[in-house]
Amino acid sequence: MNKTKLLTTMAVFVAIGTLGSQLIWFPAGVAKAYPVQHAINVMAAVMLGTGPAVIIAFIIGVLRNLLGLGSLLAFPGGMIGAFLAGILYKRFRHHFAAAIGEIIGTGVIGALFAVPFAKILMGTAFGALFFIPPFLVSSIAGSFIGVFIVLRINHHKIIENNLKDGI
Repeated sequence: MNKTKLLTTMAVFVAIGTLGSQLIWFPAGVAKAYPVQHAINVMAAVMLGTGPAVIIAFIIGVLRNLLGLGSLLAFPGGMIGAFLAGILYKRFRHHFAAAIGEIIGTGVIGALFAVPFAKILMGTAFGALFFIPPFLVSSIAGSFIGVFIVLRINHHKIIENNLKDGI
């Protein structure tokens, strides 16, 4: 995939992730679940690779915060989930490996990282039990949406081209 196609695809994922998070959400305990970010993470990890997936998650987090549509917690969950989704997909070459990476990366590791992150940057003192359930619910729902979409599109040629290009 050439750089122009890669950047254009990344921009589309960023747009969908930023706007879609306001269209598709549901209550998850005391928080709101935004599964679009997790679906984008899985799709980007499978179709573009680890690096682009993490960059997309970061840019979505920045835009959502600049637009007042999200919180600083979008960063640890989104970026760790995208990273682990990409790493596990690269290792196992299976869509569900990317979903498991997203769920563990966001739902568990990202939620645990959110505790000191929220304390230091947001001034809140919630424990891990406060963050893990909504992060898990959101990441599980989004991961399955992402896998469903990836399975429905013909991405094999995209993946083969990315492997040749070393992405």
